[in-house]
Order: sequence, then C-alpha cells, then structure tokens
Amino acid sequence: MSAKGLVFMVVKITTFVTMLQRLGILLLLCVLLTGCGAPSNESGLKAGDLLFQDLDCGPMCDAIEAVTEGAQGKDFSHCAMVVKVQDSLKVLEAMGKGVVLTSLKDFKARSPKILVGRLKNGDEAFLNRACAYGLSLQGKPYDDALMLNNDRYYCSELIYEAFKAANHGRAVFELAPMTFKDPFTKEFYPVWLDYYHDLKCPIPEGKPGINPGSMPIVTGKQIGRAHV
Repeated sequence: MSAKGLVFMVVKITTFVTMLQRLGILLLLCVLLTGCGAPSNESGLKAGDLLFQDLDCGPMCDAIEAVTEGAQGKDFSHCAMVVKVQDSLKVLEAMGKGVVLTSLKDFKARSPKILVGRLKNGDEAFLNRACAYGLSLQGKPYDDALMLNNDRYYCSELIYEAFKAANHGRAVFELAPMTFKDPFTKEFYPVWLDYYHDLKCPIPEGKPGINPGSMPIVTGKQIGRAHV
C-alpha cells in the first residue's frame, strides 16, 4: 500500500483565514494513511487536523526542538489534534494535567506559532475513528516519564495511539529511538538530567518514542498552494 502524506498549512489562528503552504511529506509506514474530517465553516479547520506548536517554554522546549526536524523551517515542542465536540471544534492534547480538551482560543494564546497538518486524500471515517479514540482517553494522566504503554500519554504519544487505533491497531506514525542528548556534544542536556533526577527514574535514552518534529518527515518538495 502506498503511504499518504501530511499537508501543512500555515494558519493565522486568530482568524483562520490565510493560504496554506502544501508540502509533500514522506511518512515511513507500510499502511494507508487517510483522512480529513467534516469541515468547520467557522474556522477552516477540520476534525482530525493536527496542530504543531512552538511553545517557547525555555530550556526544555529548546532541548526538544534541537533533536527534531520540524517543517517549513519551524521547530515544534508540542502537538495536538482538532476534534469536534457538540458541533464545536476543540483541541485535544496531553499537557501537564493529562489528556484534556482546550479551546482553540486558549491553545493559540499559549503560543501563536502554530502549523496545521492535514492528512491528504482522506477518508472521513478514518479521522472520525481517530478523534473518537482520542476523546476516549480524556482524563488519562500525563506521561511525565515519556514512556509508551503505561496508560499515560504525552502529546505526540496521544496522537500516535489515536491514529493507530483508527488504523485497526497498525501504526500510522513511526516510532524511533529517543535521544535526550545534545547532537553536537553528545552529552545529556542539563534540563533532562534535572528533570529525570526529580522523577527518580532513568532517562529513557534509546527507547522507542515519538515527538512533534519526528511525526512528519518533510521531503522538501512544494506541491502548490490552496485556500483553506
């Protein structure tokens, strides 16, 4: 089966009226990636869209962004997905309090540096399944240790699991060995040493995981523009 990609849209979240920059994205998978939920007339966003955000939260965000690829020259330290709840669009995300629903207004207020990823050539049923599974995890605790399969979720893990469930248990996004080291010095970032020391658990260096920048791998080929 051929893999479908992500289309990235640079969206001004205050009005949601802008042009999107469509990039060809190579996803390293062996399954059919489909999707785009029903459109929202008020925003141009759709249920199932992915939000990639640069939080500018200091040394930890800098460390995350330093070891991830990003897209369009942007670096990301957080990601979330758009879901539809009672005819309104909300943001489903895993943050410090766990898996929660956030208003689009509050999400944007945290940082306006947001890129929207939309799955191309979509099947609405696929996105609906992903959103439904993600919503079923609402209230689950945040995964402070950043480890898989512990009934806790960090931001990109939430999206990974939602799309895996929608694809009948087959992974859509690829896991990769995690690193918490400076790519130049090959030493652990001090912020991670302090973080895991406080957690009283070892740094999961080399363990499988996923992060906001590693989800899409950009081919660099621009394939045109379109209005949302």
